[in-house]
Amino acid sequence: MLTTSPGDFLAARAQLPPLRNPRTTARAAFLVAPAANELAAESARDNHYMDMAAGFDTARALIQHAALARALRDDLPVISFPGDPDTPDAMFPNNVFGTAPGRLVVGAMRHPVRQREAARADIRGFFRDVLGREEIDLTQRDDCVAELTGSLVIDHARGIGYCGLGERCNMAGARALHETFSLRISYCFQLAAGEYHTNVVMTSLAGRAVILATDGFADPAVPHAIARAFDDRVVWLTPEQKRAYAGNAITLADDRVWMSARAAASLAPEQRASLAAWGFRIGTVELDEIEKAGGSLRCCVGEIF
Repeated sequence: MLTTSPGDFLAARAQLPPLRNPRTTARAAFLVAPAANELAAESARDNHYMDMAAGFDTARALIQHAALARALRDDLPVISFPGDPDTPDAMFPNNVFGTAPGRLVVGAMRHPVRQREAARADIRGFFRDVLGREEIDLTQRDDCVAELTGSLVIDHARGIGYCGLGERCNMAGARALHETFSLRISYCFQLAAGEYHTNVVMTSLAGRAVILATDGFADPAVPHAIARAFDDRVVWLTPEQKRAYAGNAITLADDRVWMSARAAASLAPEQRASLAAWGFRIGTVELDEIEKAGGSLRCCVGEIF
């Protein structure tokens, strides 16, 4: 079911039977290398995390991106695709390409600069022809804006999707995501003004805990309902920590959460202690050059389920 109120969501969550042997983290990951010499001005219209005043050093971004690929392969296999100078946001592929078992999902992007990414024949061909995935192309739905796992944070342990509505995902997009990712419940809510993606204000930690930034949600009741769904195992972020991308994290193994070095440095000792108590080490990679483009470590990682 798809729900839009905290009360309805928690009632549905309480009645949800457990999944049998769910896979809570991806089988592999894919990245797309930086290639452009400048940031995407179109994206900056609604991504206020972008630092358009700073120069972008592509060579430095490439070095950091390669270090990210090397680090993540300690947890799972990693595939890297080449970048394209005409698609400067392509280093954030999880917004455009997503997977569910047996499926490749192609997102319906808001901006033309990102719509060009969705047309890449090599990435589509890899999943369709090499991995044998069914291709579900949301770009063919005229009423749909759906930027995949930028807008949608999935708790794979329970089959629940948390979908932030705004300029990068509308309700038609939320319905499409609910269907194509085969979710049992999707909780849809408005992001706060100025927030472009859910995955900068929320991280599901392998279904066992959650990172939340209260000020990223239009209604403060929403993150508190989400916290209850995770049995109040929550790392609550300050606005400054959110801005440092501490909410843009990912679990690729059951015992480690990955975030940028800047994000990890922003965490308080008690937050680190909570993560450790819940069974998570913190893995970090320096990504300050890439973060100028308005995303961080989680945005760089496409998951293969």
